[in-house]
Formats: sequence, C-alpha cells, structure tokens
Amino acid sequence: MDINCDMGEAFSIYRCGDDEGLMPWITVANVACGFHASDPRVMQQTVALAKEHGVRVGAHPSLPDREGFGRREMKLDRDELTAAVVYQVGALSGFLRGQGMELNHIKAHGALYGMAARDPEVAEALADAADIFGVPLMGMAGTVHEQVWGARSAGFISEYYADLDYRPDGSLIITRVHQPFDPAASARGAVRAVTDGVATAVDGSEIPVRADCVCVHSDTPNAVDVAKAVHEALRPHMSA
Repeated sequence: MDINCDMGEAFSIYRCGDDEGLMPWITVANVACGFHASDPRVMQQTVALAKEHGVRVGAHPSLPDREGFGRREMKLDRDELTAAVVYQVGALSGFLRGQGMELNHIKAHGALYGMAARDPEVAEALADAADIFGVPLMGMAGTVHEQVWGARSAGFISEYYADLDYRPDGSLIITRVHQPFDPAASARGAVRAVTDGVATAVDGSEIPVRADCVCVHSDTPNAVDVAKAVHEALRPHMSA
C-alpha cells in the first residue's frame, strides 16, 4: 500500500503546498512537469527532496493550461496529446536521471485525468506516451482508465482519493480550488477503501473503489494533517 501526493506545483517565487512537510508522510510523489505548474528549478528541487526522503517519483503531466492550473478541459488530437505528455515526462526524467532515480509511473493531472476516465481516445493517447517510458499509469478502477490501461504490460495502479468527494456514479468532484478535509474522516475513508473496497458518495450512498494506493493533494489547505492521519491509519497495510 502506497500513499501518493500531487506536488512540485510551485512556480518561480510562488509557492503551492508544503512539499517539505508532506514528504515524511508519503511514499510516492507525482511531480508536476511544467504545463499546469512547476518550472525547471522546482522540478529539480522536488526530485532531490523526494530522494532525500526515500520517496519514489512519478510524472504528473497536464493539459497546457497554466492559467487554469490544468483544471479546464481542452481539445487536442491524439498525436498532439501524446507528444505533450512525452515532452513533460521527458523533462522530469532528466531530473530523475540527475539524481540516479528511475521514473516510477505516470499520473495525469486535473482535467486530463478526468477526460481520460471517460474518453478512450484520451486514455489511449496517454498509454501511447507511457509505453515509450515503460511505466505504469495511475488512475481509477471502474473507469476508462482501467479499461484501457489495465491491459498494458507495464501495469495499472488504482488509487483512492482521501481529500476529494465522489459522485454517486463513482466519478470525482474535481474542484478548481480544494477545500480543507477533516483528517480523521479522510483517514477512516482511506482505511475503508483499502480494507472493504467501498467509499461514501456525497449523497450518502456507497460506491465500489479499489485502492492500490491512496492520494492526497499538496494544495489541499491542511494537506500535511490529512497525509499524516492517513499515513498513521494505513501503517498496518504499508510495506515499510
């Protein structure tokens, strides 16, 4: 069981999230690659910080939408989208190589993640990029993510979100600006997802989930508290 976090989302002099405070409580970092957030220096620093804490690193590519933080949908042709993802992952791979680290996986960000959960063409475009690097794609079970990526030889990693709400149909409510989450409730939900394979939707109904890993977001206002609570609750299920 892993705890992953979307991070490295600062830019220039602007900070976004407490990456230093989060690293001790996660096992996998999804590092922004420049299209929705981050820049070369931030990518370099985030990879170095992850190595310092023994945290594995995956790429967190986005649609080219820095002004919207990658949370607005855009229309790109399949080849164009694959090229955009290869461009971003390739940049991060250079910084990983500089630290003697391997790319662990690819996880799409924001609107791109949501589009790939519904649209096979978008999911295939991401798979085309991931195949170049030979790494798993991270996404949601029971969606097009699993339908397209589950058959890949490089593998598919299913995640549960500890700090986002779910609709009754199992889709995520991806807000433009994340709100604080109750750490204790997030921890309880994570344990339930891992042990029972269920989550509670916003209408109170139960929905099936599969949690190979649990995600927290660095831009959730109380992200460190949430990550710490989830880590402590999942400790019996973690390998280290």
